[in-house]
Amino acid sequence: MSAPDPIAELDAVVARARAAQAKYEADGSQDRYDRAAKAVGWAIMEPGRNRLLAELAVETTGLGNVPDKITKNHRKTLGLLRDIQDVVTYGVMNDDPENGITEIARPKGVIGAIVPSTNPAATPANNIINALKCGNSVVVAPSPKGVASCEKLLEFIHMEFAKIGEDPDLVQMVPAPGSKEKTQRLMESCDMIVATGSQNNVHRAQTTGTPAVAVGAGNVTVIVDETADLAAAAEKIRASKTFDNATSCSSENSVVVVDAVRERFLQAMAKAGGALVEDEAAIVSALWPDGHLNRQVVAQDADKMIAALNLEGIVPEGTEYIAVPTRGIGPDHPLSGEKLSRVLALYSARDFDDAMRLARDIQLYQGAGHSVGLHSTDEDRPLALARAIPTSRIIVNQAHTFATGGSFTNGMPFSLSMGCGSWGGNAVDENVHWKHFLQSTKIVREIPAREPSLEDIFADYWGDAGR
Repeated sequence: MSAPDPIAELDAVVARARAAQAKYEADGSQDRYDRAAKAVGWAIMEPGRNRLLAELAVETTGLGNVPDKITKNHRKTLGLLRDIQDVVTYGVMNDDPENGITEIARPKGVIGAIVPSTNPAATPANNIINALKCGNSVVVAPSPKGVASCEKLLEFIHMEFAKIGEDPDLVQMVPAPGSKEKTQRLMESCDMIVATGSQNNVHRAQTTGTPAVAVGAGNVTVIVDETADLAAAAEKIRASKTFDNATSCSSENSVVVVDAVRERFLQAMAKAGGALVEDEAAIVSALWPDGHLNRQVVAQDADKMIAALNLEGIVPEGTEYIAVPTRGIGPDHPLSGEKLSRVLALYSARDFDDAMRLARDIQLYQGAGHSVGLHSTDEDRPLALARAIPTSRIIVNQAHTFATGGSFTNGMPFSLSMGCGSWGGNAVDENVHWKHFLQSTKIVREIPAREPSLEDIFADYWGDAGR
């Protein structure tokens, strides 16, 4: 008996997803969409399941740590469910009598969700909740290391669906084992792609011909200026840099400190668990032993990172991350790029203008469009930075990892996928959330004419330039 055709298997999954979505939409209601989304939320947030998924993720990917993944699975899902709780995604979503336009919410169809190994449960759950809230079905394509977590997550989702009588074919995944061929076929045959993770996947998603919401690379730089609360800045950088062992695209990779406060910041950093390591060459050699990031360092606990970088007995007891002074930026200076580890590049700036220049150069090398952080009490500087840097987000006086993707203490939508605008090669510059999974049909009615005269439009221009 011949082995099944893997592409035919994938095609069958998409066909079931398409049939399930058509029925979901035809028999839909806001209550049904909301109930399905909450079922997925509880599938990952129920404490026993959350812990199991976190443990499985660390065991199978070797990335991050269990306590932080539990926190991430819980808070990211809870925040998303809060964000969408009262959002209208079925029927009339907006009625504007003055302009004669009524908008009817419509699903996108079958969503192909390409998800990374760094968040093998939280990211797919986020995508699935958004998809179901808006009347779609979804097929998840996990990374090879994320297959086990995705399978377990879908098992829990289908258990919840059984309780409410929902169709399990609304949420499926690429049949294991995954492959580039299967993922490519999914991207070509679904109705919309949501791609998070490697830039190779993002590029493929954006060149398939299927509408794609894709996100750019992270390489966060934060500035600490001379007006900053240094103790608070150091503690927030520590909390953010070490969370889930720096698996997040929003983890700080470089900090630029104004010279006037450099020594005092380093003291604050040391108190917060950051160790200064001056030997840049040795760190670069150990972090990129063969030109690729050392897997013994990437997303590892502090003790494993310290051992792999040959820093045992060199850094103080209790070190949680290291900061390495450097000046270089660009491909010949790998510390200026994303490191996915508890390693921070440390730059010194003469003043705030110099700090902005350094941050801009780092972003233009890698991470353009994603986000930049600022620790400052000068209220004018966030605007100056926003005008100077090619970035979609300026995170002010916050722990960057927690703030960028939505927080209960800021107004950003909860998300694990950050659009980076044209700077990062993306069509969106927002946090990917429910509205990217929805489209609308507009009913357009005739209204009284509102045609302006030429004087209404050009009077001020004629006054300046003449006719």
